[in-house]
Amino acid sequence: MTEWSVAEPGELTPAEPVRHLKIRIVNGAVNVVGTDEAAARVEIAELEGPPLIVTQEGSTLTITYADLQWKDLHWKGLLNWLDPKGRRRRAVVSVAVPAGADVEVGTVAAEAVISGIRGRTDVRGVSGDTTLVGLSGPVRAESVSGGLEAQSVTGALRAHSVSGDVTLVEGAGASVSAETVSGALVIDLDPHRLDGPPADIRLSSVSGEVAIRLADPDATVEASTSGGSVANAFEDLRVAGRWGSKSITGTLGSGRGSLKATTVSGSIALLRRPDETPHEKVL
Repeated sequence: MTEWSVAEPGELTPAEPVRHLKIRIVNGAVNVVGTDEAAARVEIAELEGPPLIVTQEGSTLTITYADLQWKDLHWKGLLNWLDPKGRRRRAVVSVAVPAGADVEVGTVAAEAVISGIRGRTDVRGVSGDTTLVGLSGPVRAESVSGGLEAQSVTGALRAHSVSGDVTLVEGAGASVSAETVSGALVIDLDPHRLDGPPADIRLSSVSGEVAIRLADPDATVEASTSGGSVANAFEDLRVAGRWGSKSITGTLGSGRGSLKATTVSGSIALLRRPDETPHEKVL
């Protein structure tokens, strides 16, 4: 095992190949990018407070604080770091790893950007936005109050947020599961994934709005709200209910895939892409 104690900005190049990356920071930013290179590179651009401990054990590279254990990634552990009486700390960390590596990132009051990873991605954060770009492996993303944005993600995506919005742009994965308490769900499905396996899209929110944009969809649709409005841009779907509960149901195309969306008090909208002529019914 090799360990570095980093007390000031600088760069590191681990000697061994990295197949598993783990990062924990408080305040600042994390940027992880997948590359075709065999070696990993670590750049710490800003650092305040206690030193970061960088450890390489076999093919696992870990970047964290000496007093922040891996178990602290769980919600209870992360929320403890929001205590205003705690020590002030900040770090801006960028890591380039082989694209096939698995990545785990936990942040408190810090932004995270992860791109180009083909392995598994697991990111959890408190009060910081998370951006995921071009990920082809399975993805799990969780946030308390920060927003989650995924673009061109082709792997299975599971997202959970309490008050932050969840946005998927040009989603091409066959499996999308997203839920919020009060945050909005905005899902844009890439039409170029039509030749892939049937899509399984499951969305739910308590009070957040749900909007799904589709092009030439092929799915069985079940969407409902207990107290919000509904908007439907597809003539083949049925809109039911005028007071209280409302629903949008039916089959688009051959119905190979599945789209299920529910919200208690938020509104639901099924939209076409701009090049399609919308036929919208609003209740």
